[in-house]
Amino acid sequence: MTYQSLKNKKIVISAGASGIGWAITKVCIARGAKVFLCDINKKLINKIKKKLKYKNKIFAYECDASNENEVIDFFLKILKKTKKIDALINNIGIAGPTGTLEKLDSEEWERTIKVNVISHFYFTKQAIPIIKKNRGGSIINLSSGAGIMGFPLRSPYAASKWAIVGLTKTLAMELGKQKIRVNAICPGTIKGNRMKRVVRDKAKFLKVSQKLIEKEFVSMASMNSWIYEDDIGKMCSFLISNDSERISGQIIGVDGNATRLD
Repeated sequence: MTYQSLKNKKIVISAGASGIGWAITKVCIARGAKVFLCDINKKLINKIKKKLKYKNKIFAYECDASNENEVIDFFLKILKKTKKIDALINNIGIAGPTGTLEKLDSEEWERTIKVNVISHFYFTKQAIPIIKKNRGGSIINLSSGAGIMGFPLRSPYAASKWAIVGLTKTLAMELGKQKIRVNAICPGTIKGNRMKRVVRDKAKFLKVSQKLIEKEFVSMASMNSWIYEDDIGKMCSFLISNDSERISGQIIGVDGNATRLD
């Protein structure tokens, strides 16, 4: 058995077919877990289902995480495959709009909160009774550096990620007696497609080059580097593993020691 082995662990991941979610999925199955993931992207779900190497390792389902009925249906499908869940990873999230608060569209603001916060509620509500039957487990919420600092021009995103920190702390207190550990990961500047869109939108708003914005983002961490999607997968693996059995209620930065977001 390898270090931090997830052998026989059964893990649920929201928005797991691309980006950070897919990176987490690949790390988990490489360490012996079975993953039940959902994603709104039907094309990606079908692509995963067609790959024989993922058979009996990844169970993929189409689901709109912001629709409670679809989330309930997703968990009913999981329960047809297994009665046990060891971990839930609430990865679902969107970047939201960019701009000063008074100029932002109300519907976009509300959608950011709906997807980034209320979706976590939907998934966690369904997962808790199943994990309780397992007499312990792990819930991991994806927050952000914006959940522990301010983030100019990204007020709805920052508000949603601070909410996840509060939810994490509260759930850790509520579920401790059931041996369910609840932690949040705060990724720094992730190199990937979502960050490309953030850089593009900020550069457009400020009327500067995208290269300048990229350089500024990287400089916000004392390690002066991008964070990679696999870094988040490895932290999730640790928080699910038995090596973290006394770690709960923590807000963990994987950010190269980010000291600001501006």
